[in-house]
Amino acid sequence: MRILITNDDGIHAPGLKILENIAKTLTDDIYVVAPATDQSGVAHSLSLNDPLRLRTISDRHYALKGTPTDCVIFAIRHLLKDNPPDLVLSGVNSGTNIAEDVTYSGTIAGAIEGTLLGVPSIALSQAYGASGRDHMHWNCAEQHAPGIIRRLLDNGIPKDVLINLNFPNCAPADIAGIAVTEQGRRDAHFLKIDERADGRGIPYYWIAFTRSLQLPGEGTDLEAMALKKISITPLRINLTDEPARIQLASLFG
Repeated sequence: MRILITNDDGIHAPGLKILENIAKTLTDDIYVVAPATDQSGVAHSLSLNDPLRLRTISDRHYALKGTPTDCVIFAIRHLLKDNPPDLVLSGVNSGTNIAEDVTYSGTIAGAIEGTLLGVPSIALSQAYGASGRDHMHWNCAEQHAPGIIRRLLDNGIPKDVLINLNFPNCAPADIAGIAVTEQGRRDAHFLKIDERADGRGIPYYWIAFTRSLQLPGEGTDLEAMALKKISITPLRINLTDEPARIQLASLFG
């Protein structure tokens, strides 16, 4: 089995090494093509106005000046075009990709692109808490992911579906179980604009995040994280809302 690895945190991100360790439990045929710099939040974007520049880091390890989507396209359509991967793994992201995160995430986008190109794809993300990214339980994803991935592959990932795995902020032994979840939704106050001023008093702005006080919906990825369960969420490429489509078809004849 040949595995392609990518991420959105960049070629030197600690989660990328963790993901490579996970992949090594499945095969020794691994290629890494990851963004040269942090591409968090770029979603499923393409570099259409800038050239893609490739840098070899080491054997089978490449940094691409581009987005996670660019990386997957470059790998499957060029670098590995004569012998494409059997699986795309994207991550392990520093922080969860749950609820509306999936619409912003470059990690999810890497798995989306793999799915679009006909390769079974899985996104992996590791939660962290108030203590920050310097105290992450990377060993949680590293220990539990291989078994889950094997079971997913043995069962078969449906066509046009990608799998979103999220690991809670706890030690491997403290995992409370596995939950197959739906995508949650935070409250509308999750995002805000943080206004600041530079040394000359000129204002600048950061997009900032606030902690939600809303209870997570039952059966959602948000609830799984709160309960210290590993969240497995199947996401469809087809975004069509079927009930709304039927209603509008009736409305417009």
